[in-house]
Amino acid sequence: MHLTFYVAGTIAIVTTVMVITRRNAIHALLYFIVSLIAVAVIFLDVGAPFVAVLEVIIYAGAIMVLFIFVIMLLSPAASTLARPSIWVGPAILSVLLAVGVIYGIVGGQMGTFEVPQTTPKEIALVLFGPYLLGVELASLLLLSGLVAAYHLGRREKPKAISDKPVGGTLGGRERQTKEVS
Repeated sequence: MHLTFYVAGTIAIVTTVMVITRRNAIHALLYFIVSLIAVAVIFLDVGAPFVAVLEVIIYAGAIMVLFIFVIMLLSPAASTLARPSIWVGPAILSVLLAVGVIYGIVGGQMGTFEVPQTTPKEIALVLFGPYLLGVELASLLLLSGLVAAYHLGRREKPKAISDKPVGGTLGGRERQTKEVS
């Protein structure tokens, strides 16, 4: 194996341990992003650049940013805990990953980037052929997540206090007749 593989693997293990041991959710998510990037570097090193790019774009990019946004939205106190000093650890580990990738690219140690051409028809035949059960189970999982998100996010309608007019018992005509008498 290559030096880049070992460096990225060590960083992935260290940052994953940091994710588990952090009490603050924002700090844990920062280390989790670095862990996902380290896994992407491992994929890049073993010759799977497409999976590495998907790892960075989908997981480290979109989903983790969404998690951070939701945590900061639901817990405003957590955003005050994200002080600049917490960025030092993930930044150092990210720089080590970048140095490892540059070393691997310059040294010619990264995996081969020759990817065979695959048509969408070939992918569909494989997904809906031998892997049909897995596709259907994944769709049921996504549907159940959608239903759960709907039920968690819906708002209850406020219940009517009473059917009486706004003014209470002396509202509308009753008030006028009371004033006349």
